[in-house]
Amino acid sequence: MGAGERDTGRTADGGLRRARFAVAAVFAVHGAVTGGFATRIPWIQSHLDLGSGALGLALVLPAVGSSCAMPLAGRISHRLGSRAALRLLIVLWCASVALPALAPGLPALCGALAVYGATSGMADVAMNALGVETEERLGRSIMSGLHGMWSAGTLVGSAAGTAAAHADLDARIHLGAAAAVLAALGAAACHRVLDLRAAGDERPPPRFALPPRAALVIGVVGFCAVFAEGASLDWSAVYLRDVAGSDPGAAAACTTAFTCTMALARFAGDPAVRRFGPVRTVRASGVLAAAGGLLVVTAQGAPSVIAGFALIGVGVAVVVPLAFAAAGRSGPAPSQAIAGVATITYTSGLVAPAAIGQIAEASSLVTSFGLVTVLAVGLVAGAGVLRAPQRTAVPAKLREPSQTE
Repeated sequence: MGAGERDTGRTADGGLRRARFAVAAVFAVHGAVTGGFATRIPWIQSHLDLGSGALGLALVLPAVGSSCAMPLAGRISHRLGSRAALRLLIVLWCASVALPALAPGLPALCGALAVYGATSGMADVAMNALGVETEERLGRSIMSGLHGMWSAGTLVGSAAGTAAAHADLDARIHLGAAAAVLAALGAAACHRVLDLRAAGDERPPPRFALPPRAALVIGVVGFCAVFAEGASLDWSAVYLRDVAGSDPGAAAACTTAFTCTMALARFAGDPAVRRFGPVRTVRASGVLAAAGGLLVVTAQGAPSVIAGFALIGVGVAVVVPLAFAAAGRSGPAPSQAIAGVATITYTSGLVAPAAIGQIAEASSLVTSFGLVTVLAVGLVAGAGVLRAPQRTAVPAKLREPSQTE
């Protein structure tokens, strides 16, 4: 990348801009797969005649598969190079979305969802590692915007899936067609991403290894943000209905508002990071999220509760992108560090909805979101760990090959 050979065309400003847009497109494709699949879960449940307990068990498998497979992303990138690895992983991820709808029963569904999660996690690590490297070369923050593209892709995928569901289209047809289209788009986008190669004498990363200690600390900050995000996304509509006494339409609107404010905040996040730096940005974000949580638990009417959830969405939006960026700069093995942070955040997203439900059952939903507010304060306290050292030169062990290679 820096000390080895370079393709001067690729590393020129125009080439970096194209690489940035390309990796942004990959993020959007990844999000579109997620959004499209989520809309067809009811069809899969009905098609296989699954109860809530069986479906809940099956939906744990994506997180399990992802956590197990994410450490492999660095090894695949080492072997194939970053561009070929991302192309392979994004195509596999897109293809995997068709598998759950084809499952004939619960065991096959569990296996399909494990594959779905594994390919998702590996593609996630690969694209975030390339996003961090592209950010480093550009010399300005882009990670929040990349995750904004993921959120936008999720909204597009959800809209397409909702239209397919309303048209009563068989999910096998819908998800099969989506897999083909999105795989083609993802593969085409990968043509312009940075192509990083390991030096011939560099040892490959281990298949499985504990993440660096610095990544674990960064992951705790990501855990707090994703817990608040997962809790709000899954429980905001229920909170509006059961606590604020809202009608179903207003409750659904709260979830939509939360999702949209998160996406908009991510697109606005990069200018804030460039001006104030990641630490001050996350501290301010934590204050907003804590204020939103406090408003949720103290408000008496639906408008105030919706405003509170919107503030939580704005507050947590940029934290995970900045956590990935800090992890990628925290040591000599960016993919390993990013995989560690991703594993912690995935775990948080898995734990949060269940934890909120258990606390609500033992006490109340208001108490549950009191915990969310406390974790938001944790963002303010832990923001300093995102002050990762900047790399002054690109390691010689990685290089970008010339066009003649």
